[in-house]
Amino acid sequence: MSVSALSELTLSHFRSHLDTRIILDGRPVAIFGLNGAGKTNILEAISLLSPGRGMRRSKVGDMVRYPEEIGWKISTVLKTSNLTHKVEIRTGPNLNRLTSIDGKATSQLALGELVKIIWLTPNMDRLWVDGPEVRRRFVDRITHSFIPRHAQEILSYEKAMRERNRLLKEASRNLDWYRAIESQMAVAGTKIIENRNTALEKLSISMKISQTSFPVADLSLINEEKDLNIFSADQFREVLEIKRSEDLYLGRTSVGPHKTDLKVQYKEKGIDAKYCSTGEQKALLISLILANARGLLREEGAPPIMLLDEVSAHLDYKRRQDLYEEISSLGAQAWMTGTDVDLFKEILNISQQFKVVDKNGKSSVLIQ
Repeated sequence: MSVSALSELTLSHFRSHLDTRIILDGRPVAIFGLNGAGKTNILEAISLLSPGRGMRRSKVGDMVRYPEEIGWKISTVLKTSNLTHKVEIRTGPNLNRLTSIDGKATSQLALGELVKIIWLTPNMDRLWVDGPEVRRRFVDRITHSFIPRHAQEILSYEKAMRERNRLLKEASRNLDWYRAIESQMAVAGTKIIENRNTALEKLSISMKISQTSFPVADLSLINEEKDLNIFSADQFREVLEIKRSEDLYLGRTSVGPHKTDLKVQYKEKGIDAKYCSTGEQKALLISLILANARGLLREEGAPPIMLLDEVSAHLDYKRRQDLYEEISSLGAQAWMTGTDVDLFKEILNISQQFKVVDKNGKSSVLIQ
């Protein structure tokens, strides 16, 4: 079963936090304080419990606290209904990232089996106007939450594609090597597409059962190769072979799941997300995150940990109330940040509150 909550979080020399310890009881967490106090740094630390580079996609060295520069450590106690795990993530001697679960060294991918974490950050508001790569990353985060092995499929596909691209740039004519690599790409690539479609189907079902004011969206994956979503591995391999001459000229692979884009349409209005108002785009994004959480609760029997950075700042009263009611009904430990405690007044009676203050470049967390 997935982890349902953190019961303890300790940050050592992590960004603005020299030595911060937070004791938790499983309820939603409201964190408030001035801009720059260190609120988002707490959420980023938690996001590193999930495979990948965290919600800011920062390099390990960029998270070191200055001026000490001695490396950082994140220690947590994760609780399910009947199990407790101690997880530690820290920097190694070469500023590499080391992970251990219950005192045993493990890989980042193993964390995906243990803990489900989803997040929403202010820079994700650009999801609808940025390039396809950003939306693919968003889809893959959601897909990985439902299907942990998805990350391995992406690694396998990208490794094979890099090798194929190398051969293309070198104008290699080694047909046997191309066929071997393209077979690997085809197997991993069709699995990636299958996983993504499965995840979007789960999101769609979750949105349809929502009772909140957040909009329902029609979701689909689009590709330059229109039939790619329904190709078998053999068909995809044949496409790669057909495209080889064109790709030799380009020096790169021109077709595959690495060219996929996410199409989101505001169902009630029948318009694409990129043409919606800023408020509607924000509501659609929150709707997808809530649908992700709902789907995981249904699949795993426990809600994910939710990291919602500055989520309430631009919501009207009705939608803010709906968001908090949804979090409450999910039973999720949602970590929410904001500049003012009044942003959380509708959830104060069922949450823990912490104020983050900065003094001389050191963040401190005060229990409210």
